[in-house]
Amino acid sequence: MSMKQGFGFTRRAAVVALLASVALAGCGSKSEAPAGDAVKAAAAPGAVEKPVLKLGFIKLTDMAPLAIAKEKGFFAEEGLNVTLEPQANWKVLLDGVIGGQLDGAHMLAGQPIAATIGYGTKADLIAPLSLDLNGNAITVSNKVWDMVKADLPKGPDGKPTHPISASVLKPVVTSFKQQGKPFKMGMVFPVSTHNYELRYWLAAGGLNPGYYTPGDVGGTVAADVQLSVTPPPQMPATLEAGTIEGYCVGEPWNQAAVQKKIGVPIITDDEIWNDNPEKVLGLRKDFADKYPGTTAAMLRAIIKAQQWLDADNGKNRAEAVKILSQANYVGADEEVIAASMTGKFTFEPGDTRDAPGFNIFFDKFAGYPYYSDAIWYLTQMRRWGQIPEDHADQWYFDQAKAVYRPDLYLAAAKGLAEKGVIPAEAIPETDGFRGEQSGFIDGVTYNGKLPNAYLAKFKIGLKKGQKVSASGVTGN
Repeated sequence: MSMKQGFGFTRRAAVVALLASVALAGCGSKSEAPAGDAVKAAAAPGAVEKPVLKLGFIKLTDMAPLAIAKEKGFFAEEGLNVTLEPQANWKVLLDGVIGGQLDGAHMLAGQPIAATIGYGTKADLIAPLSLDLNGNAITVSNKVWDMVKADLPKGPDGKPTHPISASVLKPVVTSFKQQGKPFKMGMVFPVSTHNYELRYWLAAGGLNPGYYTPGDVGGTVAADVQLSVTPPPQMPATLEAGTIEGYCVGEPWNQAAVQKKIGVPIITDDEIWNDNPEKVLGLRKDFADKYPGTTAAMLRAIIKAQQWLDADNGKNRAEAVKILSQANYVGADEEVIAASMTGKFTFEPGDTRDAPGFNIFFDKFAGYPYYSDAIWYLTQMRRWGQIPEDHADQWYFDQAKAVYRPDLYLAAAKGLAEKGVIPAEAIPETDGFRGEQSGFIDGVTYNGKLPNAYLAKFKIGLKKGQKVSASGVTGN
C-alpha cells in the first residue's frame, strides 16, 4: 500500500513524495520567500545526559508514539527510563512543561508556537518532531444530525456523500437564533488544531466562528457559532448534557459519541485539510540545549515507534489498540479505539468507511516538523485575531524557525538511517517548507512562503489592516 493511503512505507511512494517536495519548495515570491537551501542536521549528539524522564500526554489515540516507544522498548533501547503521565487538560500539560515538572509532552502543535510569541503565556518552547497527521473529526448532536441529514446529498448506497460542508448548518443556526439561543460547539484549547479546523470548516461553509480581542480567550466577537473549551475526554458527556451541539476533538472521543449513540461525526479533519499536521513533541528550548544527547535519544525512540505504527499495511495497529486501551494510556474500550485506528472510520451505526490515512504517524514524512506547518498555525492565529496586528512575511518565517526544529529531527533520523533502522528515503531533503498545498475543503491553496497572500484569500477572516474590538472588526 502506498504512502498516499497512509499505512506502510514504500520506497517508490517516498521517492515520488520527495521529488514533489523538492520541486515545489521554491514556489512563491522570490523577493519575499526564504532561501531554498536544504535544512542541515544539527551536530551529532553525544551520550544521554539525563536518562530518567517524565513526559506528559492527554488521553487521545495520537499519543500512540509515546506509548509504543515505552511499551515496545524503544525508549529503553536508547538508554532512557521514561514515565508517561496523563494530564487533566492541555493547560495543565503546558504549565507542566514550562514549569519543569514534565521534561516534555505530547502537545498541540499550536502550543509551543503560541508560547513563543507570548499568546496566553510566554515561554521558549520547541517542537523537534511532529507526532502525526490527521486524527480529528467534528461531531454533531443527534438533534442537529436529524435536522440536516434528510437534505444531504446521498451516494448510490444511500449514505451521505462526504465531505459535508458546514453550510448545511446555516438553517440550524438560524433556527436556534429565532429561538433566542446561541448555537454552541466545543473544541479543546484556544490554540488547538481542533479550534482552527473547526473554524476553517465553519468559515468555508459561510458561518463566522468569531474573532478574538486582545487578552480574550473566548473568540466570540461577531460569531454565528460560539466556540468554547472542553477537555477531550469530557466532550461526549458535555454533548450529552446539551451544553454544546457539536465539537471538534481527536479520537477516540468522536467514536465514543457513536458508541453511546449521542452524536454523529459529520466530517473528519483529513476532509477539511488532507494530511494536516496534528500533535508535536513539545520541549523547553533550554532542555534541548542542556541535554542534546537526551533529546536525540528521545527523538530516535519516538521515530522508531512511529515507523512501527505504520509498518506493513498497519499490521501492528491491532496491538497498538490493545496498548492504548489500557487505563494508564487512553483508557477507552478497544472497539472504540479500533473504530478509527485500524483503517476504518465509523460515522454512525451502519456507516463504516475505509479510512487508511486517518491516523498517519510515519508515512508521508509525518514526523518532520516543517516550518510551513508552523506558519499555517500562525496564519490562523492572525486570521481570527489571536495575533492582533499585521506582520510581514519575514516575521512568520522567524517565529516558525524559532519553534520548529527540523535540524534536531534530522540529526536523530539520519542516525537511525545510517544504522538501517529506518529507510534513508523516509527523510525528506527540503528547505523546511512543503510545496504549495491543496486538499482544503474550500479549494484554497496554501504556500507557507507567502503567509500574507494566503490570508488575503479568505472571505471570512481578518484582512490586512483590520483589528478586533468588543464592538467588532475595524479597518480596511
